[in-house]
Amino acid sequence: MEIKNSLTIGQYVPADSIIHKLDPRTKLISVLFFMVIIFLIENLIGYLILLLLICLLIVISRVQFKYFIRGLRPILILIVFTVFLQLFFTKGTPLVSMLGLIITKEGVNLAIFIFLRLVLLVFSSSLLTLTTSPMELTSALEWTLYPFKVFGLPSSEISMMMTIALRFIPTILEETDRLMKAQMARGADFESGGLLKRIQNMIPILVPLFISAFRRADELAIAMEARCFQVGVKRTHLKELCFNKRDYLFLVFFISIIIVVSFIF
Repeated sequence: MEIKNSLTIGQYVPADSIIHKLDPRTKLISVLFFMVIIFLIENLIGYLILLLLICLLIVISRVQFKYFIRGLRPILILIVFTVFLQLFFTKGTPLVSMLGLIITKEGVNLAIFIFLRLVLLVFSSSLLTLTTSPMELTSALEWTLYPFKVFGLPSSEISMMMTIALRFIPTILEETDRLMKAQMARGADFESGGLLKRIQNMIPILVPLFISAFRRADELAIAMEARCFQVGVKRTHLKELCFNKRDYLFLVFFISIIIVVSFIF
């Protein structure tokens, strides 16, 4: 299955791998735990070990590595801007002076840490969505939010809304790309001119994009009503989630490695 746009989060690539066969709750718990540990480690070696671990899981998942690299493109500007700020505006021991700005040792270290954090966050979240179908992800989110029902929180509806929003991100991007190509075929120019001019040129894209989004939402609502969907009614699942020996072994192995790395580094 070929992913057409650069945003990999929210898309699913089917494959016959151990990662795909894991219970979605196992993958969700592992990713959440992994994201928490990312912000607790303060050593470069620890980050490199986590990067090696996530790359190993990517290889095991049998999903092409280019999809994960492609997932970095939408936040590339954010990564460059953040690294730039840390390099030139962090006080500490001066290393290099450039155009009146000073690069410090502490700034270099902090820039590397933030860069690795963002890469690990994108890789881990992409690994979750690329190896988990939307229906499985919905069930996992519903199970995770189930304890909040005590406080009157509609966990089923919230998990469904989150999954629908996540799933429609690549759909909207594909629609945007299609509209831009159609407008460019009619002579529209989205690259020349100043910032205000570019914003004005985007209006012919935004209007039909919003109309298309509302139409898709209306079609989805009709489809859900046709299947007798009702808010607040307990529903059964075609495939009930069930932990097995493979899931327990993976959780113990994965979490043990992360805990050891966090305590050592």
